[in-house]
Amino acid sequence: MRDIVILGSTGSIGVQALEVIAANPTQFRVVGLSAGSNNLERLIEQVKKFEVPIVGTTSDGSVLRDGLPGVEVIDGADSAKSIAALSCDVVLNGITGSIGLGPTLAALEVGNKVALANKESLVAGGDLVMAHGRDRIIPVDSEHSALYQAMLAGKRGDVEKFILTASGGPFRNVADLSAVTLADALNHPTWSMGPVVTINSATLVNKGLEIIEAHFLFDIPYSKIDAVIHPQSVVHSMVEFKDGSTIAQASPPNMKGPISYAIGYPDRVVDAMPAIDWKQSHTWSFEPIDNERFPAVDLARRCGALGGSVAAMYNAANEIAVSAFMQEQIPFTAIVDTIEETVTKLGGNAISVVRDLSDVSAIEKDARRVAQEALARR
Repeated sequence: MRDIVILGSTGSIGVQALEVIAANPTQFRVVGLSAGSNNLERLIEQVKKFEVPIVGTTSDGSVLRDGLPGVEVIDGADSAKSIAALSCDVVLNGITGSIGLGPTLAALEVGNKVALANKESLVAGGDLVMAHGRDRIIPVDSEHSALYQAMLAGKRGDVEKFILTASGGPFRNVADLSAVTLADALNHPTWSMGPVVTINSATLVNKGLEIIEAHFLFDIPYSKIDAVIHPQSVVHSMVEFKDGSTIAQASPPNMKGPISYAIGYPDRVVDAMPAIDWKQSHTWSFEPIDNERFPAVDLARRCGALGGSVAAMYNAANEIAVSAFMQEQIPFTAIVDTIEETVTKLGGNAISVVRDLSDVSAIEKDARRVAQEALARR
């Protein structure tokens, strides 16, 4: 029996993780849940269903205390950190945004393993996270789970290149992105995800963040990390080795596969997701990213290569711009424009070494301020 803590339990990753756990009650036990303030009713239902002894929320905990007698409730801004530090086998961090960095560090600092779905932990604070060692982090993003599995076929020194795949989002074949609406951006053709991740996928910012994440997770130089469009979203990523062979990981576009792999590692969970039906005909295609229409990927690679705090600026500016787009205050194309304007203005003054969370907070505060100023001018 493996004890699991889930951060962001009411979000897409958290809900699917609990579905995996519910289907495998003899393998997993939930010992802690944490969520924000947007869906406390769902959180209460989850705690009751899985008989969770401790729960955290960023909101006032009175609703949970009223609805969950006998359950320990931790509330406030640092509640996820407290839940992450509970004694367990694996902490699944499914929080969206750079607010997930603190809980990732809290889990690692007490010796917990982390199933990491919060890519911003590495983008904003990769050096801080990696200081605790790579052996206690199992990636949940489908691309990095694929790389993790493909790397079992060879040694790091034999790697020639990583190739991350991107669906291309809903606008892969759209020439003019100036008239894209919020509804258009939220209509992903192959994946079901939360709204922020879905919009990041539409801009391909998500792929940029994943390139930075891959660099930290696997200690691979940015020059050896590529990305290609793969509309079918079946091949999740590939590793090319120096002998010319390429190992690819393929499965249907279903997050239960990488979630179950991460929380069950090194064991695989039986029937975690449907397998590919090899009795049917399949066509898989790959094509280069159009960097003129989707400049976010190259911009992320440049920011990551500059090191230090620039990747954190990229992420923070994106969070501000995506929030404005979701409120329909700016056009779709302004998202990446805002990121570029922010990192261009602040990048020259970037600190080379991020020492602690307070450094990250200061960097993000400056980036958010500059991004908001850029948006105001629009």
